[in-house]
Parts: sequence; structure tokens; C-alpha cells
Amino acid sequence: MSTTSTQRLYGPRFLRVDLPLGRAQPRPLRVIVSLIIAVILSIAACWALAAAAIVLMPSTAGYEHFRFTDYARLTIIGVVIAGVAWPIVTLLSTHAHRMYLLADIIVVLVSFAPDLWILRGGQPIPAVIVLMLMHVALGVITYPVMVYGAPQRR
Repeated sequence: MSTTSTQRLYGPRFLRVDLPLGRAQPRPLRVIVSLIIAVILSIAACWALAAAAIVLMPSTAGYEHFRFTDYARLTIIGVVIAGVAWPIVTLLSTHAHRMYLLADIIVVLVSFAPDLWILRGGQPIPAVIVLMLMHVALGVITYPVMVYGAPQRR
């Protein structure tokens, strides 16, 4: 899509920051439904990863970060923040999926910091790798659910 003379872009061209400021917002009900779906799928993915880790590596049975309450709480917080970010990003660009994808990648990479910190503190390497995979799963699930489940209006 080419830039018309009436459409002004701000920042890097690939992000297409054109400040629609509400004209391209996804429908609120779709945002809420997509957010609920993203939370459910993300918790299910974390559960599956933790369960697989325990089956494949019995030494991780009882690992504190594989307790449902431990990862479910953090998963809900992270996915809700990501879900709320989607309509905010759509305020900045009529092609917000680009900016949201970049933010998704950056957030997943930054989310590795606590995992690396606990690894440095002596946590088992295989268990920490599974925690990192949980973070990747959240990004892989949340992005398409939000972008395609609550698409921007054109």
C-alpha cells in the first residue's frame, strides 16, 4: 500500500506509524473474546509444557515453577497486558500488526531475563529451558489470536 499525500508517517517506515487515533480500532467485544481465548490457550500450552517436562525429565517433578498456580498467575498477567496492548497499538498505526509483532518479539526476548537470572542462581538448566519455551509459547499464541481474532477496522 503506498502512502498518499494526505497520510503522514512518523518513525521508521516499516512500522507505518500514521496515527489513526481510533479510526482503526478493533471492536471491543472481539478484543475481550480474543483476550479470553489467548489466556486459555496460553495456560493450556504452559500446562502441556510443564507436564511434558515432568514426563520427559522426572527430576523436574515437584519443581516449584511447574506448579499450576505459579505459572498460571504469571501467564494471565502477561497475556492480559499483551491483549490490552493490541488496541493501544492500533491507535498508532493502521498496520498495527507490524508494530505488535515487533513488540511481541522484544517482550519475549526480555522475558528471558528472569529465567536467566534463576539459572544463574543454580536452577536446573532443563527446567529453565522449559520456562523459556513457555514464554515463547505465549508470544506465539497471543499474537495471532489478538491480531486475527480482533482485527483492525479498515
